Amino acid sequence: MSPLIYSYPPLLQGYLIKRYQRFLADIQLESGEVITAHCPNTGPMTGVCEVGSRVQVSHHQNPKRKLAYTWEMIEVKQGDNDCPVWVGINTALPNRVVQLAIQHQLIPELGTIIQIQWEVAYGQDGKSRIDLLLTGEPGERPIYLEIKNTTWSQGDLALFPDTVTTRGQKHLRELMMLPPDCRAVMLYFINRGDCRRFAPGDTADPTYGMLLRNAMAQGVEVLPCRFFISPLGISYLGLADIAFS
Repeated sequence: MSPLIYSYPPLLQGYLIKRYQRFLADIQLESGEVITAHCPNTGPMTGVCEVGSRVQVSHHQNPKRKLAYTWEMIEVKQGDNDCPVWVGINTALPNRVVQLAIQHQLIPELGTIIQIQWEVAYGQDGKSRIDLLLTGEPGERPIYLEIKNTTWSQGDLALFPDTVTTRGQKHLRELMMLPPDCRAVMLYFINRGDCRRFAPGDTADPTYGMLLRNAMAQGVEVLPCRFFISPLGISYLGLADIAFS
């Protein structure tokens, strides 16, 4: 297994009772205590929100927090004969983990990166912000890097998105305007270790799938990055195969 990029704080195991109001989840800890945890995931979490599944939560001492627990991951199973796999739930982590991967030069497709900037304004109206703006060696084009988290899968195929995303569509349109003066990169953070292929979720958002294909034709680079999730931390597994045309 690859070394950890990110280490979780000590986690507590429990079982999912229910998720509700998008940001809340009731969880029974192994001690028997029932807690309400923050669910840091705004999406529908298709296929990764089954009641009764094992989960891991972190505990925070900050008295200003409304909820002391954060739901970090859930254990899912693809089929009757498949081994269970941990799937990352906390969508606040992928950007941080990608930055760490870049700093450790784990994504060679990006080249040597000298500087990383967060949330830089770009786009026609200047009101959009790119996740990461990367500066390489002198003479290299700047890299505008957008990061999308995905947990939806069918077998070993990771899919994004799992619902209509007008925001995601807008990001693709803006990335298409950057080449050839800049490198535009869409990085998909596959937040589970059992997916070896990637494709757009055409059944969930056919417009997004069409735009992604158009973006690639216009020079936008697609990096579907695989990550292994465990209660100890997150490791990088390399790129998934692009399984669409």
